[in-house]
Amino acid sequence: MPHLHIETFKPVEFPCSKDGVTFNFIVSNLNHTKERLISATVEEDDFFLLVKEDENKSLLKSDKLTRPASIYNVHKALLSYAKVADLNVISSNVPEYEKNIHLEEVSALKNISYFVDSFPEDKEIRIEVGFGSGRHLLHQALSNPDILFVGIEIHRPSIEQVLKQVNIQKLDNLLILDYDARLFMELVPSNRVGKIYVHFPVPWDKKPHRRVISTTFIEEANRVLNVGGQLELRTDSENYYAYSYETFIAFNKTTLQINKNKEIAISSKYEDRWKKMEKNIYDVTMINEEHSEELSIEGDFDFREANANSSDILALHTKNEKLDGAFIHFERVYESEDKIMLRLSMGSFDRPEHLYVLIDERQVSYYPHLPLKSRSNLIAHKYLEGVLHG
Repeated sequence: MPHLHIETFKPVEFPCSKDGVTFNFIVSNLNHTKERLISATVEEDDFFLLVKEDENKSLLKSDKLTRPASIYNVHKALLSYAKVADLNVISSNVPEYEKNIHLEEVSALKNISYFVDSFPEDKEIRIEVGFGSGRHLLHQALSNPDILFVGIEIHRPSIEQVLKQVNIQKLDNLLILDYDARLFMELVPSNRVGKIYVHFPVPWDKKPHRRVISTTFIEEANRVLNVGGQLELRTDSENYYAYSYETFIAFNKTTLQINKNKEIAISSKYEDRWKKMEKNIYDVTMINEEHSEELSIEGDFDFREANANSSDILALHTKNEKLDGAFIHFERVYESEDKIMLRLSMGSFDRPEHLYVLIDERQVSYYPHLPLKSRSNLIAHKYLEGVLHG
């Protein structure tokens, strides 16, 4: 993760701007005053820089929760703050460089609001979950120009690698999203997708709840796939294959194709590695045979004014509330002279959303973006809105 080790942290007068970066405000962790968050805006990215102070040296880095897909924008914000605050940098892993020529204009990189506001409708959609180096995704997009591909990945270097190739190869049928694929599936309209690729996912043998393939994911896949659409799992892990097969076959009705060591048109660098090691490759393909009802979720994420006492809001720290069909956990509380901010995890128990809620002169908003519009998130929001309204 990009970071600067600095001798002493120095706050500045907020808001301020430097080298195309705007620093909006700063808040301190109520229970750990040596931890602070600085709101930064670079181009269209809003995110936090995280400050951790120590006696000998302090750390300035990007906040993991809000870190944007553009690593360049993170680097720019870190270096700009060091300049505007005149920080003494002891060590750094942040390079000073100009943006790569192939990343100067990046139209393929979308945020989640793009899909929430207007999900693409003019072409068949295919989704690849965790595209890694992008070899398979780029091959598919190049070979099928009339199909729109959505690649979902959370590894930033992989995202930038594929974005460069999108521009070099001039692909206009590939969109990239840095987001949790399990959450993304909940907003995809029903019967819209031709194929979903899950190639060589992390097995998570010690943390199986983090696996992409699950009963819920399969249910959502069946809903979003058109009739005849396919969910393709490809893995080198015999444990993951066995677990996935059992999860698929547990459904009352399902159509599966099973293959072992099947050759496909393009292989990933991981697959090449496994083949050299003479490891087996397993394929489980689920074929959807039913038309689903249209997706309909009612509700919004509006807030009334925060009428609750500041002391009551600050006391929410570490509170955990189990709701009917959802939960909300108040992980941390931050404050400044005129703001209170809550760090939350909320929504579904097995695929929660992590985000911040900002209270500024009684006006409440999610930061830096709204939660995904899912039933569980709306349940959690209703509880949160009631708590803050008082």
